Amino acid sequence: MVSPCVKGRRWSRAVKMTLCLCFLIPMATTGIGNTNTIFGQKQKLDIQRQLKRLNKPALKSIKSPDGDIIDCVHIKNQPAFDHPFFRNHTIQMRPSFHPEGLSFDDVSSKSESQITQLWHLNGRCPEETIPIRRTKEEDLLRASSVSNYGRNKYPQFDTMDTNKTAFLENAIVFVTGEKYYGTKATINAWKPQIQEQAELSVSTIVILGGNASTDVNNIDTGWMKVINQTRGWGCYNLLCSPGFVQINKEIALGGSLNPISVYAGSQYELHFLVWKDIKGGGDWWLQVGNKYLMGYWPASLFVSLSESASQIQWGGLVRNQQKNGLHTSTQMGSGHFPEEGFSKASYYTNLQIIDGSNILRFPKKSYIVATKPNCYNVTNFINNFYYGGPGRNPNCP
Repeated sequence: MVSPCVKGRRWSRAVKMTLCLCFLIPMATTGIGNTNTIFGQKQKLDIQRQLKRLNKPALKSIKSPDGDIIDCVHIKNQPAFDHPFFRNHTIQMRPSFHPEGLSFDDVSSKSESQITQLWHLNGRCPEETIPIRRTKEEDLLRASSVSNYGRNKYPQFDTMDTNKTAFLENAIVFVTGEKYYGTKATINAWKPQIQEQAELSVSTIVILGGNASTDVNNIDTGWMKVINQTRGWGCYNLLCSPGFVQINKEIALGGSLNPISVYAGSQYELHFLVWKDIKGGGDWWLQVGNKYLMGYWPASLFVSLSESASQIQWGGLVRNQQKNGLHTSTQMGSGHFPEEGFSKASYYTNLQIIDGSNILRFPKKSYIVATKPNCYNVTNFINNFYYGGPGRNPNCP
């Protein structure tokens, strides 16, 4: 995941938050090495220092049935404020308007989504706190380096140049050619099978500003699956996106989701709404589900998204490691092709964009990209579509 950083006085402009399913991989704690060696002792000390730095003091901690620990951290002590860029930042508790014309009292009074987080079974966080999934030693051991934990770049896809993403395969719908001020979409949640630890399967909404010849800003949201547990509404936790300011005490970014869609059975959905508060300070706000106003990306983070977005993408992405020269069997979405239809193929529905009048409307025209349609494909019906596939198969060797 990309995290903002300072180079001299320059603030990194690649800013995003990814809401994801199952980014953390339960596995045996290996890799520390022989603790009797200098290397092993140093790494162990590094891990201890990092855990102390990453895990904020909690006013309350909740043990989730999936083994996670959710720390209820004071809202003013969240990771975004570790960076000096936010030293004097004033937390905004609500935007100036809602693109659906709702008051925020209306939003908060709506019924909850069908999908909840497992830790809710054992408690909730108090007022003036936010839930943060506690970083564990095994999380650090899976990172490329202990010091870089939470700062790995999230894979991106350029609709104009597929050569740059030879190992990233997409099946997406996108709009371009106008100024966009946000989007709304509903995605049903699945648990695709993953072949390799380094691979992933993502169902995402991407809001892009700029182009390859300029500073490119992007905001990502959706769900991600790597191996084992199903996780949503977050990346590792807030660490992968310093810059996003969370205000919601109900949803832990990266917490496990339940229930998940079943092939030829019950379907469960996630609702996402992202919009630019052009009547207020210009921040980009995120609402998840019918009632959860999650927080915002401050306007000051952006260059090419400071006014509007130039492209919006919806769809699936798989990282293909091509082990032994073979295409991965990592699934996208449900792991079935779009032609199978409802309850069998993954879908997005109610695709809308926000125009310069702050009105949610269906796109007038949209386009599709499927980098390897024999592996993963997409069918487009303007404001809804099916997508996905099994990966390696007789037509995708």
